[in-house]
Amino acid sequence: MAEAKAAPFMGDWKDPGLTPGQIKLTLIGVMFAMFLASLDQTIVATAIPRIMADLDGFDRFTWISTAYIVASTSVVLITGAVSDVYGRKWLFVGAIAIFLVGSALAAFSPSMNALIIFRGVQGVGGGMIMALSFVTIADLFPPNERAKYMGIISAMFGVSSVLGPTLGGFITDQLSWEWIFLVNIPLGIPVIALFIKLFPNGKKDGPKRKIDIGGAVLVVFAIVPGLLGLSWGGNQYEWSDPLVTGSLIFSGVALVVFVIYETRVAEPLLPLGVFKNRIVGIALLVTFLTGFAMFGAIFFIPLLFQGVLGASPTASGSFLTPMMLGIVFGAATSGQILARTGGHYRLQGIVGVSIMATGMFLLSRVSGDTTHAYALISAVIMGFGLGTSFPLFTIAVQNGVPQQYLGIATSSTQFFRSVGGSIGLALFGSYMVRQFKDGMQDNLPSEAIEAVPPQLLEQITSNPNALLNAEGSESLRNAFAASGESGVALGDQVFEAIRESLAGAIGDVFFLAFIFVVIAVLATIFIREVPLRKRGGPPQAPPSSDASPGK
Repeated sequence: MAEAKAAPFMGDWKDPGLTPGQIKLTLIGVMFAMFLASLDQTIVATAIPRIMADLDGFDRFTWISTAYIVASTSVVLITGAVSDVYGRKWLFVGAIAIFLVGSALAAFSPSMNALIIFRGVQGVGGGMIMALSFVTIADLFPPNERAKYMGIISAMFGVSSVLGPTLGGFITDQLSWEWIFLVNIPLGIPVIALFIKLFPNGKKDGPKRKIDIGGAVLVVFAIVPGLLGLSWGGNQYEWSDPLVTGSLIFSGVALVVFVIYETRVAEPLLPLGVFKNRIVGIALLVTFLTGFAMFGAIFFIPLLFQGVLGASPTASGSFLTPMMLGIVFGAATSGQILARTGGHYRLQGIVGVSIMATGMFLLSRVSGDTTHAYALISAVIMGFGLGTSFPLFTIAVQNGVPQQYLGIATSSTQFFRSVGGSIGLALFGSYMVRQFKDGMQDNLPSEAIEAVPPQLLEQITSNPNALLNAEGSESLRNAFAASGESGVALGDQVFEAIRESLAGAIGDVFFLAFIFVVIAVLATIFIREVPLRKRGGPPQAPPSSDASPGK
């Protein structure tokens, strides 16, 4: 444990010993890999309402994204540890190959459950790609230069983020949602070829550390059952249901066992000593909290545009583009300022996360009468604030640990962001379904409750598919029109009730996210700043309060 306890103290950055040409090729490979993984996350967003309608899985629709995130989260830490020992190249190749296999399987999913499983396969590859990308940047450049190159990576994420929603909507409208997964195949194969031919192997020299397989297994046991319980609770099952409570208890026990195990194993997967550094601890907490908002925004904003504002998948993708550009501009600007000013990540963090909270609050005020302009401006404000946080807290964590823990520390930032997103989506999805049902009880006209058959009434009050699927909408309107003019009028009232209930449910989700972001702002106030280490410079000593194991 002596080695793990040294984690809070910062060591010197070690030059990777690559030629300028190797560094350029490495950056190119990382950029293309990031583009591939991030495109899949955003291209799916605008197709989710259509997928929900076709596969009839409103009660599980958040798992289209949650399954991806859960799987990717489960492999992030082990990927960082393995790459520290065996190098990045062949892990990168394997990650992309897994991702492409998952894409092909997802495209031919016969049911919502099958799609969720295959999205998990994609998530394994995507999680490995994301972890390896950020670790590679940390290997190549010292802390005071990393923000610039993370800006380049953010630009690739931004390009895919801008193209993804519009491309996803266009493909869904013109072809079918299956093609949003198949498009990964021609994009991914050239990337694999590039990595095999050009990417430097970077195999680590010296004694090999053992991979903490036990810790990796315990991480999975701690995450997956807990997320399942959170997703089921209040949605498919009551919170008091034994399946829900059992999953949450099992997850909690596994988490406790994981912590105890990691303090006793010689070479832990996650050296807990890194959390004794207040900089690292607070940065990871803020990353965890903003993860709630990041995945929630990308997931629920298309539902707002399509279900409440009546936009097509293509149009909702276009509306998402300004928000994604806000994320890109925020990340690029924040990275440049951080690099030029010497690392004032506390002040930048307070300002950026506060802007994010402002956008979240504005989105929480949406209703059935909300205009496209209001929703768009609110999303852009939220996106800009979110983007500013991307480089800040990763740099803070990397600057707070010695070189030998760089891989696992960098992976931890992605891990905590993904865990936040996973828990956020599970909670938000369950919360939205419940709020929608409650809203329908309040908004549905009493005449409809009396006139509509019980089975149809249950469908209307538990699922907003009538707003998301043209065939479902037409079928429901025809059912009301069969009763004459009074039926048509009643049908219009029912549709308005569905729209208002969905808007209220989405607004409630964003207000819940707003609360978590406010907590992130308060936490950022307490982070301490340490000057960023320079290339070839001596290691910086942390503040005395952070050097103490108790801090």
